[in-house]
Amino acid sequence: MPLQKIAETQAPIHDLIGRRWSPRAFLNLPVETDKLLSLFEAARWAASSNNEQPWAFIVATHDDPQNYEGMLSVLVDFNRGWANKAPVLMLALAHTQFEKDGRPNRHAYYDLGQATANLSLQATALGLTTHQMAGFNPQAARERFAVPEGWEPVSVIALGYPGDPDSLTETLRQREIARRERKPLEKFVFEGAWGHPAPIAGSV
Repeated sequence: MPLQKIAETQAPIHDLIGRRWSPRAFLNLPVETDKLLSLFEAARWAASSNNEQPWAFIVATHDDPQNYEGMLSVLVDFNRGWANKAPVLMLALAHTQFEKDGRPNRHAYYDLGQATANLSLQATALGLTTHQMAGFNPQAARERFAVPEGWEPVSVIALGYPGDPDSLTETLRQREIARRERKPLEKFVFEGAWGHPAPIAGSV
């Protein structure tokens, strides 16, 4: 059975945020086209500096074995070992130059992160799950998918319906069922100067 791991929060948050997490077990079930479109529409409406929208996604599904194998091939071995069960893999990219004048856009990664967060929450709302991976070879991805200059491969995202943790190796199953943890608010919400917890953070 799919595992739910609701966040144990210090203050109330939206249900979608509390339910979003990053499992590695996926059902062998394709993701419907209309749901995929909904995810990218959510990403489309993310905020960005100067409304530049400096993001792109290259999508690979089980329905296109050659493209899918190409996406798998850029992953590190550890991630390839479980991500091959996800029905959808996608490469997320950031445009590091402003389109209007070619100047460096130092907010591109931040903005891509916002678009990906929108996508992930929309996936949660549709009963899907995502697992974002830093463990891949950016240069191999650039070559395999003919990524142009000015665009940087940032992450690979596994997407699908949540599966049974028992389908994983024992090591990964233990990681799957482990308790979720986050830093307490006072470790990153400051006031006045760096490292001084804001009073509001210590009040919960």
